[in-house]
Amino acid sequence: MSKKLEDIDVKLAEWIGLQKIFFVGTSPLSSSGHVNVSPKGGDSFRILGPLEVAYLDYTGSGAETAAHLRENGRIVIMFCAFEGPPKIVRLHGTGTVVESGDPEFERLISHFPENPGTRSIVRILVERVSDSCGYSIPYFDYVEPRETLDKWAANKGKDGLVEYRSTKNRSSIDGLPAFDPPSEI
Repeated sequence: MSKKLEDIDVKLAEWIGLQKIFFVGTSPLSSSGHVNVSPKGGDSFRILGPLEVAYLDYTGSGAETAAHLRENGRIVIMFCAFEGPPKIVRLHGTGTVVESGDPEFERLISHFPENPGTRSIVRILVERVSDSCGYSIPYFDYVEPRETLDKWAANKGKDGLVEYRSTKNRSSIDGLPAFDPPSEI
């Protein structure tokens, strides 16, 4: 049974900090649009306050999350315990895509390690925190982080990433605007 929590307290923040992966869910307003769920990893998630979180948005092949957030702001983050006691935590809220050049970007980026693939930061004002049992979630053994995206971004270089974003990240698969012509990061 799901239990609603007041906010992200110290104990929950510690548990979230131990998770190696999280999932981001967004959706367009149109019922004919595609719902999107994206796995995220790396050292990319931060708790900024009891009801505020952010994560690094890395350059990728799609831009669904950014497009959906620009259209309606709705987002949910889900964490699952793949080791230790079973647990699922969901953070529902309103997200904003913060790009380089925005004064908020400089404040937020200071919370994260440098990463060559950073495209933007997604900031979320959390409106609902809940946890549930996770009894059916299997155990998985964490081996190590993948370095593939970091190496790919480093090999592309700054200009290559700007070009990639310009051609691949301008809109969602449903044609919603995602990113303006790329800003430098």
